[in-house]
Amino acid sequence: MVTKLKSRDNLKYLILVILICICSTVLLSRYGSFYEAGEKAQKEKADSMENVISDMGDGLAIGNCILDNEISGGREQSELLEEYGMSQFNLLKKYMEYGAFDRNGESLLKSTSDSVATRLLSDSDSIYGIRVAYTYDADGELSDIEVSGSRLTPEEEYEAEQSFLADVRFMEDAYGIELSGGQSMTLIYGMSAANVESYAENFYEDQRSGDMVIWYSGLSRSVNCMMLLLAVAAALLPTLLRTEEYKGKIFRVPFEGVILILIAIFGWSADWLYYPANILCRTVDGTLVHMIRPFRQMAEIGINLAMWSGIFLILCWAGACLCGIFTRKRAYWKEQTLTSMLIRWKNQHELHMGKDFVSLVKGIMKRLKKLVRKQYDALTHIDFRDKTHKAILRIVIVNFVILVVVELVSLMCGFEFYALVIYSIVLFLILRKFFRDVQRKYQMLLHATNELAEGNLDVVIEGDAGVFMPIQKELCRIQQGFKKAVDEEVKNERMKTELVTNVSHDLRTPLTAIITYTDLLKNETDPEKQKEYIEVLERKSFRLKVLIEDLFEISKAASKSVKMNYMQVDLVGLIRQVELENDSKIQDAKLEFRWKLPDHKVIMWLDSEKTYRIFENLIVNITKYAMAQTRVYIEMKEFPDKVSISMKNVSATELDFDVNEITDRFVRGDSSRNTEGSGLGLAIAKSFIELQHGTLQITTEADLFKAEIVLPRLSEGQTGQTEV
Repeated sequence: MVTKLKSRDNLKYLILVILICICSTVLLSRYGSFYEAGEKAQKEKADSMENVISDMGDGLAIGNCILDNEISGGREQSELLEEYGMSQFNLLKKYMEYGAFDRNGESLLKSTSDSVATRLLSDSDSIYGIRVAYTYDADGELSDIEVSGSRLTPEEEYEAEQSFLADVRFMEDAYGIELSGGQSMTLIYGMSAANVESYAENFYEDQRSGDMVIWYSGLSRSVNCMMLLLAVAAALLPTLLRTEEYKGKIFRVPFEGVILILIAIFGWSADWLYYPANILCRTVDGTLVHMIRPFRQMAEIGINLAMWSGIFLILCWAGACLCGIFTRKRAYWKEQTLTSMLIRWKNQHELHMGKDFVSLVKGIMKRLKKLVRKQYDALTHIDFRDKTHKAILRIVIVNFVILVVVELVSLMCGFEFYALVIYSIVLFLILRKFFRDVQRKYQMLLHATNELAEGNLDVVIEGDAGVFMPIQKELCRIQQGFKKAVDEEVKNERMKTELVTNVSHDLRTPLTAIITYTDLLKNETDPEKQKEYIEVLERKSFRLKVLIEDLFEISKAASKSVKMNYMQVDLVGLIRQVELENDSKIQDAKLEFRWKLPDHKVIMWLDSEKTYRIFENLIVNITKYAMAQTRVYIEMKEFPDKVSISMKNVSATELDFDVNEITDRFVRGDSSRNTEGSGLGLAIAKSFIELQHGTLQITTEADLFKAEIVLPRLSEGQTGQTEV
């Protein structure tokens, strides 16, 4: 039984050796096809003028700098050789003629012969297969590129000019290669048709030995498939043959170590395959070893088999190290991974260093999680009212970072398909979370909207709305607007009730006096008493008449049915007129008026009658409510588009009213309504001001009462909101 198990154990090694030999032999047998495919690709690139032109651009850009220095002598020749000696221009010089010429066609290079100069300056396309002319101005700036030649079509000439221009700009920006300037010049390069073919053939010769075979022959795909086959075979053979795992410490390398070694050798790029591919080309060329033919072939076969066997042996070793994944399963991850070893070591020793390490890892993960959360929140809080360039850029950058990680994983592991699957799963999870968040925030706003539609103006509209934040703010504004409208409606209803009460009171007071004194007059026989009663009746009738006229006036103003008669009005003269006509009232009120008016006329396009009434109502209001023996300040200020008139006085009583309601109808500063007045003065003044596109603002500070009128400068012929 032991012998049988031992034979099985040896069988897996034998199978692996056979597989390695088969894969190596198969590759060796296909050397000819690989080489032919690479040579064909090299020939196609050499025959393609597009590739030739693309490869010449950098060399010619450097050549411009070298030739310019040869003319100006600005830098030492040794310095140029050190910097550009190994450049592509060194190869181009062997295949082309070149020269530098001023505006008059005179050669600036001593090394350019007359015959070469004549050919370079010729306009004939038959002389050169490719001819390139760079024109620079006196500041050393490239002003023109002209490409022509017998090997180029007009389309290729245009594409070549664009390509050479891009190469010059790139060399200037990336390496600071530019001309010294000082004079205008044209640098011309010419390559004959035969030299074009020779240059292309020699230039791509080195590429044929490595890169061409790798990328155009299928060698890379074949080698990768064989490597994968051997690694999987080595990993599965113990399970399939039911044998023990591979013995020896070399097969006990932890999982992380195996992965890192594979990455170090194969994972980063395909450059490692360049050396086997170069050996392949030299084997087919017969330049790998220098021996007589029979021994040379044997040596070449031995070298190539050893090379491929060594590469495949590394993959078999990696698969053998990982075979425990299938034989021991969970036990493998506990016993043969660095992570599990570190955890066991920590649990056994309980060192502070281990705790600090765990804390460090937790801190890093916490910061990383915070960074991811910040970027996610930024994506879910895009404000579509602003330009979304930054948001789009953020999404592109995040996606780029994820793709870079996916690319690194695919390069490390060689499993591009699985990396794409992982990326798709992660993208699905992110998008699912994103749309769930958006849906939740949408439902929150929808609920608030429904509550507002049902009349619940006290619904709370708060919480993180994400991309719906602007809509949330607008809903809050609508909610406040509805509340304000409701409060305004309640206020209007209250004022209507107060209006009826105040109108009844103000009309009933003089009417009651008239009825009373009429009854007294009927029974009175004393002529003196009769005369006194008649004077009272006349005064009360006049007061009733004024009250009715004011009520009628404010009603018309409120309904915008006042007829406005605009004309040129001197505002200073109008205020002075109001002062003179109310001088007796001012004197009776014992007030000292301080006027600060312009010395010149202030002509405005206004309704003189309505404006007079505005000033009269305000001045009469001051004489009624201002404290005796105080000063009243009236000031007028001019502005380019308006005129401001302010009136300040000290109140005789405490100012405890609402300044926002004092200009409403039948609202008086004297809430007890013991003084003369209708409560319509300020309301009429405000209505007449607004009809002329102005504003009236009432402010108070302690016992200081201030009224400020602002009237705009209307152009002649312009009217207010007037309807007849």
